[in-house]
Amino acid sequence: MVDLPKARTDLPLNDVLEALQLSPLNLLGQFVWGSNYTFLASLDHPSGPIPVVYKPAKGERPLWDFPEGTLASREVAAYLCSQALGWGLVPPTVLRDDGPLGPGSLQLYVDADPEKHYFTFHPDDKQRLRPVVVFDWVINNADRKSGHILLAADGRIWLIDHGVCFHAEDKLRTVVWDFVGEAIPQPLLDDLGRLESALQPTAELAHSLAPLLSPEESAALLDRLRRLHARGRFPSPGRGRPYPWPLV
Repeated sequence: MVDLPKARTDLPLNDVLEALQLSPLNLLGQFVWGSNYTFLASLDHPSGPIPVVYKPAKGERPLWDFPEGTLASREVAAYLCSQALGWGLVPPTVLRDDGPLGPGSLQLYVDADPEKHYFTFHPDDKQRLRPVVVFDWVINNADRKSGHILLAADGRIWLIDHGVCFHAEDKLRTVVWDFVGEAIPQPLLDDLGRLESALQPTAELAHSLAPLLSPEESAALLDRLRRLHARGRFPSPGRGRPYPWPLV
């Protein structure tokens, strides 16, 4: 039985990001239900251990439609876009080159009840998912399972597992189709406009995403954003398979 360190919510964001980049990393155990190798780990930090989720690139299962070894970079790109939108949906995530199993993504561990996910949410909690739907459209999430939407003990909604996002072709697959055709609330549209500005070639976010996504994927990201912003309504399922598998 792994002695799990308590999830950390007491550190400022900059301290968390610095710790993710620099603090010594120790493996504690492996999550065994995912398609790719994913590990629970702990960072040695002066304020106490910080639990994290480590996904080494060499543990990624090859996919026919995503370039090999790129899933960890997509995890980081999703975090950066969430931050640029101002929504804070994705736990702090970075790339680490010196992981015990090689380079990969490192994400702050979120303490949430695994029995609470989209299919078990109260209707009031589902009404809070409009930013989630918009976010998944923007990043072109091909795998938004129910269990990838976490409800923390403090009521905060977190999103995890973004390795299969940002494809240049439309591949949105999600369990959340609650708001099809509804008008997107104006505050969310305003945030989309801010993200569009942040993706301009000379902007800091565009420079940060350049090593994480291909030029075609970055161009498609900006195109999706503009289309959704112009349409102003929640998308409906497109052609092909609009749901992930398994659903949870």
